[in-house]
Amino acid sequence: MDIPTFVKNEQGLYHVQGCVKPEEIVSTAVTILLDDLTSREALTAPTDVAQFLQLALAQEKNEVFSAIFLNNKHKVLSFETLFTGTIDGAAVYPRVVVQHALACNAAAVIFAHNHPSGCCEPSRADQQITKRLSDALALIDVRVLDHFVVSRSEWVSLAERGMV
Repeated sequence: MDIPTFVKNEQGLYHVQGCVKPEEIVSTAVTILLDDLTSREALTAPTDVAQFLQLALAQEKNEVFSAIFLNNKHKVLSFETLFTGTIDGAAVYPRVVVQHALACNAAAVIFAHNHPSGCCEPSRADQQITKRLSDALALIDVRVLDHFVVSRSEWVSLAERGMV
């Protein structure tokens, strides 16, 4: 039987048992932040979402496209990695995104993907897929609230730039 690497005490503090790999620390931090996001009444601060997304996606060596599915009060229902690509792109299929939104019974969604290059400037392709996804999801009354592009050192919100 494996002993958990991280043990949470009654005060909410974590104790590490044994040696820990850096990726285990990051994975545990992502889990803790996701638990925090899902326990909130609603997501309201883009900075909180961006920090979670940076931790969850920025370490990836290839581009990863993910979504945070939300209910009508913007409470997190699910965080899912939907597509994995190569070092400079990922194929994103609107049909698959719609299927996931329906499966979660989502009313809204926040998209995110990483740029392994470190440059978070949204590409024309990023803007186009955001528009295609927004159009497809609008047909089933699911709103796209934002699309984040993240790297280890920075993040960009397409909504803050008026691109959503």
